[in-house]
Amino acid sequence: MNQEQRDTTERIRKAASRMIWVTFQKEGIHKYPAALTDPALATGDEYDVSFLGYPHRHIFHFRVWIDVFHDDRDIEFIQFKRWLENLYKDAILALDYKSCEMIADDLYTHISFRHPGRAVWIEVSEDGENGCLVRYETHQPPTQLKI
Repeated sequence: MNQEQRDTTERIRKAASRMIWVTFQKEGIHKYPAALTDPALATGDEYDVSFLGYPHRHIFHFRVWIDVFHDDRDIEFIQFKRWLENLYKDAILALDYKSCEMIADDLYTHISFRHPGRAVWIEVSEDGENGCLVRYETHQPPTQLKI
């Protein structure tokens, strides 16, 4: 590798966007009240999902990505994961009757106060089968973000 290639590689490496991610799970009960009466949901045929209108159990699976600004444990994985798990353990956050997207929004609010100025991506799924991915982008360097 010549000097020009080394310089280019170093420039690209330094400019790279970095995120870490952690996963955790939380048992929860939720429901979708509109499913009982909305004709688009309570169809009476093979597409009927009116059963979702009653409380039902899921294991909610979370994967949370967050910006890090250097390559040496800017946010330590295990500490971040434990903090996220504790948000639900101590009932700071509740799953209630929320959609996966609503759960992600609530979680992001807490993350953004603890780690402002960082892009955060949150994936929430029901039983690891169906879910959402919500990307909260800052679009500003952290030193310029107004909070």
